[in-house]
Amino acid sequence: MTEQTPSRKEQILQALAHMLEAEPGGRITTAGLAREVGVSEAALYRHFPSKAKMFEGLIDFIEEAIFSRINRITGEGDALTQVEQILTLILAFTERNPGITRLLTGDALTGENERLHRRIQQFYDRVESQLKQVVRDAEFKEGKRTAATPTITANLLLAVVEGRIAQFVRSGFRIRPGQDWPEQWALLAPTVFRD
Repeated sequence: MTEQTPSRKEQILQALAHMLEAEPGGRITTAGLAREVGVSEAALYRHFPSKAKMFEGLIDFIEEAIFSRINRITGEGDALTQVEQILTLILAFTERNPGITRLLTGDALTGENERLHRRIQQFYDRVESQLKQVVRDAEFKEGKRTAATPTITANLLLAVVEGRIAQFVRSGFRIRPGQDWPEQWALLAPTVFRD
């Protein structure tokens, strides 16, 4: 079986993700990206009309990877297991994709188009909405109630994950998002639903 080579568009996005990882805190230029890919800047623009569209391509990848898996997670298991799997999924995804994680913290978007910042906000809003739905459904399907409102509970859970992601980027990718996560989840889990 032969391995399929990525398209030029995929190569550009992979190079962009690599540069985001290799240069934490650094600003990515199209000239630098073109050098990384081994093409001219004009060739970059044949595939993406702007750097913002390149970042949007990575955000599309994030959304597809996360939400396709969340849809599978929410189809099986009890609510507490679903919440744990959603949070673990996000932490594992960011750990495997450090460069892309800089987009999720906004670190790589400083000085970029406001539309990109809104897309990241929408990503987190969707995750929070999914968490809220899971904890809300637990009352009807399993007779479980959250200790606080589903809105407050979902927001707290998301804040914990966002904090882990921010630590990862701030530490220059040294403090892994999944580090000590099983122990932390063991502390969090009993607070999600009332006994």
